[in-house]
Amino acid sequence: MSRIGKQPIAIPPKVKVEVKGQSVLIEGPKGKLGWELPKRTGLKVDKNQIVISREGDDPQAKALHGLSRALINNMVKGVSDGFVKKLEIQGVGFKAAVQGKVVNLNLGFSHPINYSIPEQVKVTVEDNTKLTIEGPDKAMVGKVAAEIRGFYPPEPYKGKGVRYVGEHVQRKEGKTVQ
Repeated sequence: MSRIGKQPIAIPPKVKVEVKGQSVLIEGPKGKLGWELPKRTGLKVDKNQIVISREGDDPQAKALHGLSRALINNMVKGVSDGFVKKLEIQGVGFKAAVQGKVVNLNLGFSHPINYSIPEQVKVTVEDNTKLTIEGPDKAMVGKVAAEIRGFYPPEPYKGKGVRYVGEHVQRKEGKTVQ
């Protein structure tokens, strides 16, 4: 059996799990998420646990078993606690602001960049340079953070750009005049 797939998932008290055929709906205080199980996997809810099962022992079934368990575990954690990514902007005149469902970024280009925030994701800005991205869906939170960082990744000469909090940028030495 898959080492990850065979582990049961504990259901927190405020989380409701509903299974209809191959579709799974998980609802909690932070939001509501749904996912369609792959054909060769099954799901059973026992009291306060979710157990994932599989049909067959071929490599694809084993891979789908572990994947399904990991994704459902992330869904349970997301609707109960939520996921957070933090970004920081470095550079003279670089700043961000949230206006409704749009993040307005000034990153040294001739025009501001307007990024629309997807549903169930919340973006907050502190001190014009610190962005916090929160939401129940781990993949969506990561995608939003990566897309915002992609507008101006940190460059190695001056260190300007959008980076994750705690990210180390390898600095390079500039040209020397002889």
